[in-house]
Amino acid sequence: MKIYMTSGTYEYLQTKRNAVGSETTILMQNENTSLLLHETIGDTFFNEPRSYEVIDASGALRENGFVVMNNIPVTDEGRPVFEDRFKSRARAIESVPGFIAIRVLRPLNSDTYIILTQWDDKEAFKNWQSSQAYNKAHEKRGTGEGIDQKHPSIFTRPSFVTTYTIPTEEE
Repeated sequence: MKIYMTSGTYEYLQTKRNAVGSETTILMQNENTSLLLHETIGDTFFNEPRSYEVIDASGALRENGFVVMNNIPVTDEGRPVFEDRFKSRARAIESVPGFIAIRVLRPLNSDTYIILTQWDDKEAFKNWQSSQAYNKAHEKRGTGEGIDQKHPSIFTRPSFVTTYTIPTEEE
């Protein structure tokens, strides 16, 4: 499965989305931009998308909620180590109240992986961050056992987080 993304104005992306059939398309926005996501096993309808292969997934993406994207730049040499870390993750996030979906995305035309999680709302995400499950999932971070310390050279630059809301028709 693949995910394609493109940015633009909300109104323009809404017209692009309305022209698509029944495949998963999610239109989201934050204070800076709007983003249209297309999840498919086929080709995308975008002209010049950011392209990703889904290497791990749980849950079905929905057209409502709060989306968090952890953007992690990884060297070519570091890809196997990084991917192994996520393929062997504890999967504790799936049982957290308010969790909708996760996608671990391998970039096809850049160096930046995306760990995309979708939540019922921002509050559900904040509750995850203060949960025992979060602590367990991140317990090795910053220690000699964590990927950030064991293999620091696999990261080309610091990671960053982007968040989006998915407006409902009433908004």
